[in-house]
Amino acid sequence: MVSIIAEVKVKEGKMDEAKEVLKEMVTNIKESEPGTLEYIPHIIAGRKFKNTILFYEKYESEEAMKLHMANLGKTGAKLTPLLEPGMDLKTCIEML
Repeated sequence: MVSIIAEVKVKEGKMDEAKEVLKEMVTNIKESEPGTLEYIPHIIAGRKFKNTILFYEKYESEEAMKLHMANLGKTGAKLTPLLEPGMDLKTCIEML
């Protein structure tokens, strides 16, 4: 299995809109990508992480992760304009 931890910054004043967009986005991903086992956005607590969303994603295989990445332009089209440029992305391979 493959997991991804991704961190993005939401533009100032756009967090409420981002939350609404994410509700729809998560539903669409779960319905259209059966290899996506988990796709959970989190708001990080604390002033240091203001406007930060952390995604925990889990895929049944590398192929499922690649499918998600290929679809991300379409599924994330409404979210992208609400984000600051850049993303911290970590791909994790389970050890056991």
